[in-house]
Amino acid sequence: MGKVVINHGYGMTGGEHWYGSVAGELSAEGHEVRVPDFPEPFAPEADVWVKALEAETGGTPAGETVLVGHSLGGVNVLRALQRHDTEAEGAFAGVVFVASMSGEVGYDALAAFFEPEFDWVRIRAAAREFRVLHAADDPVTGARTAEHVMRFVTELGATATVTASGGHFPSTGESRLELPEAVRLIREVL
Repeated sequence: MGKVVINHGYGMTGGEHWYGSVAGELSAEGHEVRVPDFPEPFAPEADVWVKALEAETGGTPAGETVLVGHSLGGVNVLRALQRHDTEAEGAFAGVVFVASMSGEVGYDALAAFFEPEFDWVRIRAAAREFRVLHAADDPVTGARTAEHVMRFVTELGATATVTASGGHFPSTGESRLELPEAVRLIREVL
């Protein structure tokens, strides 16, 4: 069985939204699932978050581990992949990005997560498979949603699932307790 590490988004905790139901469903199948609370979710520091994610991935070979990043958590996954020593530790089994960004979205407080530019070649080598789940009506990526999704597809060879609605899975002020599309994509890369 594999290991799944879910990285929550900005202003969220591991106990919110769809994280628990996804973890419960995959745990019931025998997978080890971790949904940690990352430090200072309303004032995240890029280096602190990436180190916290790296700590969560330890103990299981990368080839048996799937990383899931929601929103800013997906950007954190990109940074962890960029730092990952693929030669020494091998590539991760897969990555699933949920409503994540492939570049800056205009939040000055989060600019450090997007600097320097992503090393897409290094990131692509750090995982065997990539999946993207995004909604066309995502208010965070807005009019540039297609650009974000296509960057994951072209730079990482990701398979993308774009729903007509769903917002940011969820959007600010909303809650979404289940996300079966994410479970399906995680199973594909386990």
